[in-house]
Amino acid sequence: MTRYAKDQRVPVTLAVNGHEYRRWIEPRLLLSDFLRDELGLTGTHVGCEHGVCGACTILFNGAPVRSCLKLAIDVGDGQITTIEGLVKDDEFDAFRQAFSQNHALQCGFCTPGVVVSVWEALKRASDSESVDWNDVLSGHLCRCTGYVGIRRAIMALQAKGGGKTEA
Repeated sequence: MTRYAKDQRVPVTLAVNGHEYRRWIEPRLLLSDFLRDELGLTGTHVGCEHGVCGACTILFNGAPVRSCLKLAIDVGDGQITTIEGLVKDDEFDAFRQAFSQNHALQCGFCTPGVVVSVWEALKRASDSESVDWNDVLSGHLCRCTGYVGIRRAIMALQAKGGGKTEA
């Protein structure tokens, strides 16, 4: 691992939502802060800054990760997808509709992280594989819905054709 001086800025190139970004950053800059402050992608929320609440969940090489636990300089070799990147997908309207119709959105703070994790789990699931939604949702703290609406939204999405479920 390369050591950097405290105030030294280093070059970083990150692929985010299909675009390549080059910046000079401090080595200790968290990925969540890079996304929000350097790129203006404020859909990635920052809550606990300890990886517990799940609000900062993004996809890194297709897998959900907590962006508050990653340094921006450590992810230059992969593809990052934020909630803003998912919104551009043609299938995202079904997510928006399911979450809205099932009252899975209240304050909305946890929503981007939850949607990213549910999106990935549904994409990964096959007809023969069941998803343990307790496991998927266990990494997200929602203080508004009690998860009832979120689970109904997941069921609605699955009814439209995404894998098996055990909610």
